[in-house]
Amino acid sequence: MNGIIVVNKEKGYTSHDVVAIVKKIAQEKVGHTGTLDPNATGVLPLLIGKATLISKYLVEHDKIYVATLQLGIKTTTADAEGAVIQKQTVPLLNKEKVEEVLHRFLGKQIQTPPVYSAIKVKGKKLYEYARSGKEDMVEIPKREIEIYQITLQKIKQEQKELIFRVSCSKGTYIRSLCEDIANALGTVGYMKELTREKVGRFDLKESIKITELQNNPLALQNHLITIETLFANKEKIVLTTKKERLFLNGVKLEIKKPDGVYRIYHENGKWIGLGVVKQNELKRDVVIEE
Repeated sequence: MNGIIVVNKEKGYTSHDVVAIVKKIAQEKVGHTGTLDPNATGVLPLLIGKATLISKYLVEHDKIYVATLQLGIKTTTADAEGAVIQKQTVPLLNKEKVEEVLHRFLGKQIQTPPVYSAIKVKGKKLYEYARSGKEDMVEIPKREIEIYQITLQKIKQEQKELIFRVSCSKGTYIRSLCEDIANALGTVGYMKELTREKVGRFDLKESIKITELQNNPLALQNHLITIETLFANKEKIVLTTKKERLFLNGVKLEIKKPDGVYRIYHENGKWIGLGVVKQNELKRDVVIEE
């Protein structure tokens, strides 16, 4: 079994939990293209079998989230899991004012990730410093991110909550974004809930919950997106039997094509896999069957 399945991760599961469950069902190697926090829900694309070899093509994808921002309270982790460390009054949440503040975050900007994150500094993850009380001994590396679109979905005046939808670049921490929005509104806040709706081309609409897979393992095959389908927009290269043999043996083939990734087929129509052209030479990349 080779392909991608889009899991709608439910609360309480770590990304590692989901990988382990699908690995047991598929009886194949399974990987992911980026984790989701245990209390976050939504799109978690999993690579099964030889699809794990295409992760390099899937890690730079943009993402879409729906977040609930709790105002007036700051936590150690910038989410609901952390201990409360500060409380502040919350100004009246005027729709026009909130939308104006959200609009300020559009475009490229420098973001400081939360200290409770998996970013490595000097060989250790940031959350390891935080858990040992040594977060003041390490400088959190800032990063450039981009917010493409951010829209207000709902204001819960009584609960002092905002729900917003954001389309952003890889590497954007929504927990940090929530804290920054709260500060811009003149208070503090944390990310109360988060749903990832989309990662690149992988959408929540085509996902399946892990509990559904556990109840019906055969559903895995029905929801599998093949590697061939995923790269359907790439140009096709057809090989003769002789050239196929050379290709499979790792021999570079001369070809006049622009640099890039190509779908490789035998002249009889059989799908072979993916190849990469560089400087008019074609070499094997991901081969489905040999």
